[in-house]
Amino acid sequence: MMVSLVMMKKKYLKAFALSGIAVFLLATTAQAQITEKAEFGKFAITNVTVHTVIDGVIEGGVVLINGEEIEFVGRNARITSDYQHIDASGKHVYPGFMDAGTQLGLQEIGAVQVTRDQAELGEFNPHVRAFTAINPSSVSIPVTRVNGVTHVVSMPVSGRLSGKATLIDLYGYTPDSMAISPNAAMHLNWPTAMKRGPHDQRSDKEVEEAYQKNIKQLNDLWERAVFYNEMMESYQEGSGDQERPEVQKKLEAMREVISGNIPVIISVDQKKDILNAIAWTEKHPKTHFILAGVQEGWRVADEIAEADLPCLVSTLYTPERDYDNYQRPYQNPAMLHKAGVKVAIATGEIENVRNAPYHAGYAATYGLGREEALKAITLNPAEIFGVDDKLGSIAKGKQANLFISDGDPFEPMTQIEQVFIRGYKIPMVSRHSQLYEEYLNRGAETN
Repeated sequence: MMVSLVMMKKKYLKAFALSGIAVFLLATTAQAQITEKAEFGKFAITNVTVHTVIDGVIEGGVVLINGEEIEFVGRNARITSDYQHIDASGKHVYPGFMDAGTQLGLQEIGAVQVTRDQAELGEFNPHVRAFTAINPSSVSIPVTRVNGVTHVVSMPVSGRLSGKATLIDLYGYTPDSMAISPNAAMHLNWPTAMKRGPHDQRSDKEVEEAYQKNIKQLNDLWERAVFYNEMMESYQEGSGDQERPEVQKKLEAMREVISGNIPVIISVDQKKDILNAIAWTEKHPKTHFILAGVQEGWRVADEIAEADLPCLVSTLYTPERDYDNYQRPYQNPAMLHKAGVKVAIATGEIENVRNAPYHAGYAATYGLGREEALKAITLNPAEIFGVDDKLGSIAKGKQANLFISDGDPFEPMTQIEQVFIRGYKIPMVSRHSQLYEEYLNRGAETN
């Protein structure tokens, strides 16, 4: 008994120490973020090449920002003295990029459990909301936004039904101030009908039995959720003399999914699993579905297109099968697009969401083309998540999420010179830039 108590005490002290380190790092991060304040007001970006996405490219253009919105896009604007003038001669302005699948803001230090909020216990957690767990002071957020990524979808990832993803801007001091769509989608990890890898010793029969068991559990939950939604709708539409049904937290959280108000993101990669997922979605016509991952999407691109399912894809991974051409991951977005699938970039990353533009760059190089790749990281994800009236292009009346660069943002050597999020002129400071400045002249200091 005494040994157990000693072990528990050591475990507690270790956890406390790690938690203290985490809190210290988070506090340091928060302090670093607010050293320079964002500016807000009226801005005039002039003499710039405007990549509108929806209305072509405007050479020598003008973009006026008034508060949170874009006020004017075009040429020869009347600019009054109350605008802060930004002469962007020789520069380019793009809509802010969107990563449609991340865990940004949900995990800070992988080795410290108290900073990991992207996973919960249990297989079915439809009531879990990523929005409530977002850490606005995450060190990865400034690192991401200074590279032109101004808004992301951040989602829980554990279990079978992980919970609800959130769509956020990458500027703000609270989740409420960052939210674009607090509940953007439900995340479902599709059960595989394949072996987990070369070390999976299960027989084909055992694999199939496990798959059928997982599908049955999913179907049972879905059927209960459909019945619960119908029961609640009947009560709400009734005369008022009915007894209110007992509220069930998980099933209540499913209602906006069942009714089609928010989509379901299905993470699925292999050909057989993708086909199984497509067949399952066809049984639920009232619900909107999105496929994510789809590493072998190119093998069944026509089937995905026929099912009218948009896809959230990455390009930086190795082929699923040893005999596949190494180019397939890079070609996957292009092959899906060619078949008629709407494609959006989703890195699935946390600290490396900053690399989202380069995922689009690979897709552009390997067949998607620059114009479609630009849509895949701007307008397409905005349309998929129903926010294209606010985001995804540079147009009058849209939210002022945009950035100024000295070249093509798909190229790593390009410098992002200024970022605007919700009209705020964001300080171009991150943990990376701070470390760069700190160590740039360290040799001179020691001499």
